[in-house]
Amino acid sequence: MANTMPTAIDEDGETPGLRKIIHVDMDAFFASVEQRDNPGLRGKPVAVGGAGGRGVVAAASYEARKFGVRSAMPSVTAQRLCPDLVFVRPRFDAYKEASRQIRRVFEHYTPIIEPLSLDEAYLDVTEDRLGIGSATRIAQLIRQEIRAKTSLTASAGVSYNKFLAKLASDQNKPDGMCVIRPGEGARFVSDLPIRRFHGVGPKAESKMHKLGIATGADLAAKDIGFLRQHFGSMADYLFRAARGIDLRPVAAHRLRKSVGGERTFSEDIGSGPALRETLETIIGIVWERIEAAQARGRTVTLKLKFTDFRIMTRAASLPHPVTGKEEFAAVARALLEAELPLPEPIRLMGLTLGNLEGQQQDRPPRDDTQLSLL
Repeated sequence: MANTMPTAIDEDGETPGLRKIIHVDMDAFFASVEQRDNPGLRGKPVAVGGAGGRGVVAAASYEARKFGVRSAMPSVTAQRLCPDLVFVRPRFDAYKEASRQIRRVFEHYTPIIEPLSLDEAYLDVTEDRLGIGSATRIAQLIRQEIRAKTSLTASAGVSYNKFLAKLASDQNKPDGMCVIRPGEGARFVSDLPIRRFHGVGPKAESKMHKLGIATGADLAAKDIGFLRQHFGSMADYLFRAARGIDLRPVAAHRLRKSVGGERTFSEDIGSGPALRETLETIIGIVWERIEAAQARGRTVTLKLKFTDFRIMTRAASLPHPVTGKEEFAAVARALLEAELPLPEPIRLMGLTLGNLEGQQQDRPPRDDTQLSLL
């Protein structure tokens, strides 16, 4: 099987036996769909989400990002940063349909696909369906086909493992591509600011800077004992990542235990209106994931992470599988309302549906992950 091989990629001069991984990430997906469907929004700073005092930005166009507008930002802050910002309410049916079209493009080249969200996926093309052989060429064709069929742009990263492919896809955004070939991973990672490492948020970045770790090279200079002393369970991941090592296969058929998502905010939030608005956005996206996975479950779990990284989870189990979006939303809202007012602001909110019937296969989008599409 292609996804059990040892790791690495190709280009024109290929190395037999090495894994070839592509990470495809759509550019400002929600906002780009809105600009595509409404020509009057093209070229303008657009925020998907609710306007006004209770609103939260779910996604921002690149025109808006130039002003510092980011997902999970309170709408009043976004409006202050960008007075000409145009707010658009989310249309999840449109995003889901575009995601289906993109998925069909992926399937044209490989059956080994690990979706991360509606707009993002890993592809193992070690043995591609068309016999093209070059992962770089396949990534080019995928981007061209997505543009032709959806009028949307995608960025792609090509490398010999998932960690590097994901870093590469972000390197030349938007509408760009980056290839990290065998033997180049450690050097590529060494030049990166530590914030670019997946899982390293603002607090971890600050801690690392205090320890003299600002780049991948600084991280690679620390031995595993030092990392375990200061970063606990995250140490092994950091040790490998600093060397460009990632042995995970593209997991097209993982067993699913729950379906959900979580969001880390660019600014901590604590007010009831902002929390409710954020929850509504997460409900909409997570329910799309539940439908895509054809999952049926009885337990709804709300996750809150406070500014000191303390985590609170609250769950409610029904005697029957959740019957639809309204029941799912009602349970989620009740869980949040029971905790309001919160004792302090939070930096993350998550929502999952668990206690699933049977053994759900891992279909798009993935479970228990950050809402990276936002």
